[in-house]
Amino acid sequence: MAVEIPTIIKPSRLRSRGGLLGECLAEFLGTLVLIAFGCGVVAMAVAALPGSGRAATPTTIFLAAGDWLLITWGWALAVTFGVYVGGGVSGAHLNPAVTLAMAVRRGFSWAKVLPYWFAQVVGAFAGAALVYLVYHDAIHAYDKAATGPKVNGHTNATFSIFATFPAPYFHGGVWGPLIDQIVGTAFLLMLIAAVLDVRNQAVQSNLAPFVVGLVVAAVGMSYGANAGYAINPARDFGPRLLIWSQGWRSLAFPGSVAGSFSHYWWIPIVGPLVGGVIGIVVYDLFIGDVLLLRAKLAEPLEPGESTPVRTVNGE
Repeated sequence: MAVEIPTIIKPSRLRSRGGLLGECLAEFLGTLVLIAFGCGVVAMAVAALPGSGRAATPTTIFLAAGDWLLITWGWALAVTFGVYVGGGVSGAHLNPAVTLAMAVRRGFSWAKVLPYWFAQVVGAFAGAALVYLVYHDAIHAYDKAATGPKVNGHTNATFSIFATFPAPYFHGGVWGPLIDQIVGTAFLLMLIAAVLDVRNQAVQSNLAPFVVGLVVAAVGMSYGANAGYAINPARDFGPRLLIWSQGWRSLAFPGSVAGSFSHYWWIPIVGPLVGGVIGIVVYDLFIGDVLLLRAKLAEPLEPGESTPVRTVNGE
């Protein structure tokens, strides 16, 4: 027997949610979903699977490339479903770098940038808090069983569930991780611009969120090991605030591990903001502006207009 389920029973009387407030709520919830599934999959790989007896030892992680694929595909699905949740209301930026790039090159209102950023960071904090609520037993079990340096009883491994840090081969340098974040986010915004550009080969049938998820998977598989591919200031800063409050302290802020890296917290913020703008500008310079020019040349003439005269040089 088929049962018809209405899409909404009764609209709320809070009509203020029809404007910017509603958009910010969508950004909050979409980012919460993004972080809940993204940090959740890392918690599975780092703490839950080893601690539950599904790995060789209680502290065995990353034995093979498949462990990294688990994380990259988990983040891809996290982005996909986060965009599906909030896309119809706010466009589902879920990322301050996306919001800034859209304001710079896509006419997004500058008045909405800071409210969107705030909603994204708070959503990321809430998503990380949910992951910590579910997995705190596994996390503390891992920290207790692990050997090696600890900060306030916590390890860098469990820190990585929530926030990012650079690989040891950077020897604590700034430029390597910063360039990594700029490049990764530039590709992210370049490909988002391509996916959404109706003048190009835009994705059809409401599959854009899925393809954007594939973009995140591609960035993670190709550029993830250098610095954890934050490529999203809210994704790193919100969870970093959460774990700072829960005892990771200097690992989170200022983001320091003795002999490895120091004062790292700002790199996953500045790098993506710069990279996002670069990515969308590069797309427009090489592709977007060309498509726009072709579309204008193909437009029918208005009454009284004459066809522009072109010289040999195309001027």
